[in-house]
Amino acid sequence: MAELGAATVYEAHGQRYAIDPAIKPLDPGTRLAGRAVTVRLDPADNWFIHIGLLHAGPGDILVVDVGGYTDAGPWGDVLTLAAQQRGVAGLVIDGAVRDSRDIVAAGFPAFSRGVCIRRTTKRQPGEINVPVTIGGVPVHPGDILVGDADGLVRVPHDEGPAALAAAEARETKEEDQRARLEEGAWTVDLLGLPWPESVPQLPRDG
Repeated sequence: MAELGAATVYEAHGQRYAIDPAIKPLDPGTRLAGRAVTVRLDPADNWFIHIGLLHAGPGDILVVDVGGYTDAGPWGDVLTLAAQQRGVAGLVIDGAVRDSRDIVAAGFPAFSRGVCIRRTTKRQPGEINVPVTIGGVPVHPGDILVGDADGLVRVPHDEGPAALAAAEARETKEEDQRARLEEGAWTVDLLGLPWPESVPQLPRDG
């Protein structure tokens, strides 16, 4: 779904489950799609990210809930390399990261609420593959996340095929609209928008 784009998936699948836009990609060129392996952390402690990474495999997204805490960075360049070695597709964290330049240079898709230089401890237990909340949206293990510069959207794990089909249909429709715009069509006509009575009609031939 990554190539279709987060906005297309969101619109096509009922405009549901858009994650707080404050959670952004470190690299605006990032495209991400995959299934969630969820982790809930104690703020300022990243022990269970290391444990959660052992549960993630190729194509998975590590989805980390620290309740929006951004005064420490539980993810950095070492975890990025470890994730890439396992084929993990990317990271979504409702919290902060650090070593952000190295993460971007590694080409690893990472979405976070912020960047913070402060370190974390490795003492407090967390939870793995439990329901979490990311940017106000519930995310369950196995749910699909799609993200890019426009934002992040969640697709429930059992709605993936329907969401993909709807997004592909919307993309086909928009491709047709773009072709007609290049031929001189007007958006008001393409979208079937009413013409306001207070505005004089304009000639369609320009």
